[in-house]
Amino acid sequence: MDTANQFLPTEETLVKALTRAKSTSSFERVGIYVSRYGLVVTLLLIGVLKFTAGEAQGIQPLVTNSPLMFWLYRIFSLQGVSNLIGVIEIVIALLIALRPFSARFSFIGSIGAIITFVLTVSFLLSTPGAFQLSHGFPLLGESGQFLIKDLVLLGASIWTAAEAQSGD
Repeated sequence: MDTANQFLPTEETLVKALTRAKSTSSFERVGIYVSRYGLVVTLLLIGVLKFTAGEAQGIQPLVTNSPLMFWLYRIFSLQGVSNLIGVIEIVIALLIALRPFSARFSFIGSIGAIITFVLTVSFLLSTPGAFQLSHGFPLLGESGQFLIKDLVLLGASIWTAAEAQSGD
């Protein structure tokens, strides 16, 4: 009988496993908050910047070369397009931040963020110089280096949408 018991976990082993499981979930909770509210802060800061003349000029080549967004300059001024994008980014950030109060609003904001970052990732394909060939291999150009982070932000947006969709 003693031989059979040696293969069973001891109370100490079970306590250690439970402690490890709890610390993992604490670690995961920190990751959840950093992902969600890091996305919120990023969208807020980038959104506020859109109201500056320098940012309006900075995004012009990206928007102008985009087959999905070029038309905005036919309707709005240079600063008007930038302001519109800024308002959208700020609203999206605020909606995502509402997760403790409303999963539905956070989900809607997350869908907005997904759309935003799909558009900005598409700039990698439409902006001249985003990729440069070097020895037959595509490398990120200056604008590509600026835009590639949006791939991670797209992933965070997809995650926040899935988490918020799981409900209150």
